[in-house]
Amino acid sequence: MAKLFESIGKLGLALAVGGGVVNSALFNVDAGHRAVIFDRFRGVQDAVVGEGTHFLIPWVQKPIIFDCRSRPRNVPVITGSKDLQNVNITLRILFRPVTSQLPRIFTSIGEDYDERVLPSITTEVLKSVVVSVRLMLHFHYKVLPWCLA
Repeated sequence: MAKLFESIGKLGLALAVGGGVVNSALFNVDAGHRAVIFDRFRGVQDAVVGEGTHFLIPWVQKPIIFDCRSRPRNVPVITGSKDLQNVNITLRILFRPVTSQLPRIFTSIGEDYDERVLPSITTEVLKSVVVSVRLMLHFHYKVLPWCLA
């Protein structure tokens, strides 16, 4: 009877270790997400992994999961107009990464690409748009009285 319990204990331990290895070799990519595989020996692989359950080599490969859905981001910007007035604008941006470029984005910018790239781009674009809108409003106010006369 003792040998039976000993063999059941060994079998249970073997199943637990085997289950742990299998569990560490699987990862899930949720809907709307993509993964890039980082290999400790070869670096970032060029293939982008889609949705579903996938295998990897435990302790050698690591999945980096990106959200590829359209996400909003609010960027507050204080800019000056041509007549030296400060204009407070909050810009709402909907953005998503290009899935085929995820390995390049990860290697050159990192996982927090939106924190690094979006503020500088949006500030410059918004300032140029504010200047052009101000010029259009200035033109509109000058032309309108002539149209009414």
